[in-house]
Amino acid sequence: MKSVHALHRGALAGMLAALALFAGTPQAHAEEGVKIGLILDMTGVYSDISGKGSVTAAQLAIDDFGGKALGHNVELVVGNSQGHADTAATTAREWFDVKHVDAIMDVTGSSAALAVLNIARAKGKILFLSGPASDRLTGDLCTPTSVHYAYDSYALANSVARTVANQGGKRWYFITADYAGGHDIVGAARTALGQSGASVLGEVPVPLGAADFSSAVVQAQNSGAGVIGLASFGGDLVNVVKAAREFGVRPGGPQRMASLLMYINDVHAIGLQTAQGMVLSEAFYWDMNPQTRAFSRRYYEKVKAMPNMSQAAVYSSVLHYLKAVQAANSTDATVVMRKMREMPVSDFFATNGRIREDGLMVHDMYLFQVKSPAESKYPWDYYKLLATIPADKAFRSLAQSGCPLVKP
Repeated sequence: MKSVHALHRGALAGMLAALALFAGTPQAHAEEGVKIGLILDMTGVYSDISGKGSVTAAQLAIDDFGGKALGHNVELVVGNSQGHADTAATTAREWFDVKHVDAIMDVTGSSAALAVLNIARAKGKILFLSGPASDRLTGDLCTPTSVHYAYDSYALANSVARTVANQGGKRWYFITADYAGGHDIVGAARTALGQSGASVLGEVPVPLGAADFSSAVVQAQNSGAGVIGLASFGGDLVNVVKAAREFGVRPGGPQRMASLLMYINDVHAIGLQTAQGMVLSEAFYWDMNPQTRAFSRRYYEKVKAMPNMSQAAVYSSVLHYLKAVQAANSTDATVVMRKMREMPVSDFFATNGRIREDGLMVHDMYLFQVKSPAESKYPWDYYKLLATIPADKAFRSLAQSGCPLVKP
């Protein structure tokens, strides 16, 4: 007969085994509910392209899902990094360690995103990114639980650079934001231009939030390039385009401007008279079809502006995440990521989207040209579609990703 101590030990072992089994099952989740975070630029040069608009998009997705997941309320928390990497990293660490945030669904700016990526990797947490451009997010720095959702440097630069080069724009000069996102997107453009038989005559870096772009514009004008490639973003892009027009870079002139990342908010801020004729690539346009218009009108009622591709992608990614949490019956990052890869992304943002093993969500991209004032028929009627680029052509192949998680 077993001793009482042996029986107690056996019972205790059984209880511990049962608890361990329960903790490892998909049913286990935080009792305080599902927490989603956004680390955005709420007040700086990127506030128009992320900021209040991204918060609104995320909340619309939560509301459309019913406000609950796994029987608990879904809570949205927002941090203002102003694009600073150290602030974003500090916020992410506190959220994961203290506030028990389950997933961060966007970070504004590539440098800030790369800083948060390292923390999400260490903590084993889910990170979605729809604002930053850097290819490294799904390249050498990819993680098992991060997703690059809206676009990347390759998709934007490849489509714009190739199209303009094929239209005769063979000599380029770049005005480049002097940080990770700017350099990555110009690097991708250089590769595409080289493959298209075009050349790059030079490049001038400009710091984030530069007060004066006149020197950079003059250098680009004096380069002899036929195309001034713009790799500045947000408020900086608005200011450099206005400066270029003031210095005589006009539609139909000897030099044209091509933006490697331009949002509809930027066009609105610049105005059609100044922005007309510019070529750009986007993952979303509010006036594409009945589905995009239906969402955008709801969004407009709250923000008084049409959504850009990053803001639309925030809605889509939050909804995709919540669907996966509910389907997996778990907030465990590994379990939810597996479910998100299994589920296609099919909504107004992407009709044929899928999350690859390197974390890149691949979908169709679109090439647009900014309309002239005479071509625009109603408010926010800014783009005419030049081409639809299928997902397998828009993004680099899985073999090209450089992600160590990809099986050879």
